[in-house]
Amino acid sequence: MKKLAINGGTPCRNTTKQPWPKWPVWGKEEEIALIEVLNSGIWSYNGPKETEFNKLFAEFIGVNHAICTINGTITLQISLEALGIGLGDEVIIPGLTWQATAATVIDVNATPILVDVNEENWCIDPKKIEEAITPRTKAIIPVHLYGAFADMDAIMAIAKKYQLYVIEDCAHKHGGEWNGKKAGSIGDIGSFSYQLSKHLTSGEGGSVTTNNAVLAKKLDALRNCGRRPVTGTLDAVDKGAGDYGDDDGNFIQSGNLRITEFQAAILIEGLKRLPIQNANRDANGKYLNALLEEIPGVAPITRDKRETKKAYFNFAFKYSKDDFNGLPVKKFRKALEAELGIAVDASYEPLNNCSLYVPHTKPARYNLNESYWRAIDPKRFSLPICERIFKDQSVCIHHKVLMGTKEDMDTIAKAIKKIYYYSKELNS
Repeated sequence: MKKLAINGGTPCRNTTKQPWPKWPVWGKEEEIALIEVLNSGIWSYNGPKETEFNKLFAEFIGVNHAICTINGTITLQISLEALGIGLGDEVIIPGLTWQATAATVIDVNATPILVDVNEENWCIDPKKIEEAITPRTKAIIPVHLYGAFADMDAIMAIAKKYQLYVIEDCAHKHGGEWNGKKAGSIGDIGSFSYQLSKHLTSGEGGSVTTNNAVLAKKLDALRNCGRRPVTGTLDAVDKGAGDYGDDDGNFIQSGNLRITEFQAAILIEGLKRLPIQNANRDANGKYLNALLEEIPGVAPITRDKRETKKAYFNFAFKYSKDDFNGLPVKKFRKALEAELGIAVDASYEPLNNCSLYVPHTKPARYNLNESYWRAIDPKRFSLPICERIFKDQSVCIHHKVLMGTKEDMDTIAKAIKKIYYYSKELNS
């Protein structure tokens, strides 16, 4: 066996000769669609492409309404606003997630309550949810993290018991299914991101999904400067001239949170590919997980039997340094990067000590009163499992590796075995 690339040897994969699958994926279809939008002169919102995508995405998720917005952060914010959540309210979220899940809660002047996750799948722990509920609790935001599914049966039962709203953060779960129901169709509102790294992308963008017609109208208004949904045909309103009349005057306060027709055109084509891409990633994910189970010190993220369709955002697995001669996870990730020629990351930072979630750096915005200022201090929360995952266990690789072949999965397993073999040398 050759030495590790990190020690100057030959890596398991020469990415010059064997590049990983590209991301994002595009083709002639996107080029034709973008030129069509360009020539149409309809570049802004509510055009035929956006209308078509909203319809297609609603059908795909299995809901009555899907509405595009500028990103997956705004989708969470307008969801909270549409549900009437604000100052004095508490929203329970997992401590292991992208900072936007919490930031949107303080952006509506509510209080994020950070709770710990399950060590098996890194998603929010339903037992911790119930322990955190107070008379001020108004909603739960479960996050389907890194291809895993939060326990929606338990979460929906808790929500029903305490009369709470559920906003599914589905930024990692386009097309995943729980008991035959798509992510984003189980809670009151689903929140999706189309940022470049996501497995359905237009560079930036997002969607909210719901079966509630009243909520859908509010959500549509909130992303459209507070204007209620436009009725009639496209030709009925000259949007280029700024004609947005409303005889009833039923506006609400908001801003411009819309996507463009160019983004919608890309999303339509991406959605056509998504089911096949998800199936390919799932097949490779199952195969790679089976390989990992044979290697000491690494373990797959637990897949719940109720998860009837998988949708991976990154391929994540658990690492134990005890089986690698005490090799710290940071050194393991660095060695794996060298062997595979691709970035290998930790999980998100736990939100109680996250460099990007720092509400107290904005006193002019968030210091509403002394009590609220204390309540939004993330350091007041204890998240031991989140911290252990981040510091000692987490290994995350871009989901594009799962779009390759079985031989690619063999290469990943081979690299891990190689690090295992040389772990004592690496840790010296």
